[in-house]
Amino acid sequence: MSAETVGRPSVGDELELRIDSLAFGGAGVARRDGYVVFVDGAFPGDLVRARVHHRKRAYAQARTVELLEAGDDRVPALADHPGAPWQELAYPRQLEIKRQQVDEALRRIGHLEGFELGPIVPATEQWRYRNKLEYSFGRGAAGELVCGFHAPGSWEEIRHIEDCLLASERGNEARREVLAWCREQGLEPFDRREHTGFLRNLVVREGRRSGQIQIRLITTPGTLDRDSLAGAVRADSVLWTRTDARSETSSGGESDLVAGVETIEERIGELILAISADAFFQTNTEMAEQLYELAGTACELQGWERVFDLFCGTGTIGLSVAGHAGHVYGLEIVERAVADAIANAARNEIANASFFAGDVRLAMSELRERAGRPDVVIVDPPRAGLSAKVVRRIIESAPKRIVYVSCNPTTLAPNAAQLVQAGWRLETVTPLDMFPQTPHIECVALLRR
Repeated sequence: MSAETVGRPSVGDELELRIDSLAFGGAGVARRDGYVVFVDGAFPGDLVRARVHHRKRAYAQARTVELLEAGDDRVPALADHPGAPWQELAYPRQLEIKRQQVDEALRRIGHLEGFELGPIVPATEQWRYRNKLEYSFGRGAAGELVCGFHAPGSWEEIRHIEDCLLASERGNEARREVLAWCREQGLEPFDRREHTGFLRNLVVREGRRSGQIQIRLITTPGTLDRDSLAGAVRADSVLWTRTDARSETSSGGESDLVAGVETIEERIGELILAISADAFFQTNTEMAEQLYELAGTACELQGWERVFDLFCGTGTIGLSVAGHAGHVYGLEIVERAVADAIANAARNEIANASFFAGDVRLAMSELRERAGRPDVVIVDPPRAGLSAKVVRRIIESAPKRIVYVSCNPTTLAPNAAQLVQAGWRLETVTPLDMFPQTPHIECVALLRR
């Protein structure tokens, strides 16, 4: 079947397509005789030649192989970086599309109306904004050891990166020092097909305000010259994690401190925070400050309220609002993150905040029995959103206000719809651009009972 034949295309066909819009997640949307084709690497207004790699009855997925005509919003790329797929889309247009996608998700998926959608808060920095990067080891074209990112669409090809424009210059230097040391040691990369080799991943974390650097080298079980590694890298914290997991993940495994301190420091507003290697922390420090400020404003605290902070991580949101609340109770399943939250409360001399380890689905009822019903509930769930059981626990708690911090409007929408059906009203939603040059969207929603 040729590219010009009317009807659904076949896998391997190359199509000439004009891109109409962007889907949530970043793929360009084209229509061919009413049939939808999602195209990676294409933006609105582009005319592209794209090769189909997946086909279903209602749509196909394709990758751009040639840009035939650039749309009006295209700009030159600054880096060969798979972690910045929107870098060729003008930044004002990125903001416009992200706000539009939040609105569409709430209306189309959640069937929600009557809420106020605020203007999107632009990023403070469009590049070099991430305080944490996860890299993978692999082999280059000449067989050399490389450290970078997975090539788009590939689970085994690793593209070397010399200067990651999402990381600070110091963070880049730390990665280069580790790679140079690994090459000198003659260490072999992990083969993702054969599940052999040693070097798997490298996580570089930075305290943007403290200037501290943490590196965590992730390998398969084996031996490592720890003293040599400690001397080769200028970092405040050096950790080594061993894992025999078959999947590509930087979590889990057995970790040891090789040199320096266990945790690094970061400052958010007036808070000084300690961050463990495996604890969740917003990866854009500057925008996290604005996110927490928005969440605090949405809480409308007057100094006496009981606040539940669910999925609290290291306690950053709860601690940031504690000064305006009666008492904050944080709940988080990762025990080390809870330990960090407790330590952070003590470090900042915050006495009206308590943190507990537990699965929100199971532990929220116990927390309510211990602490009483909350006046305000703050939720900051993973991308998958709130499970039906967690939504039920929130409904049972009957807070006056729910402040939902979302990194995925397509899961915020059904959760908000469930809460609206149960008696709350979605009042305001404010998008923030935490991740410029990517399709990711963060937003803060306020629901009132």
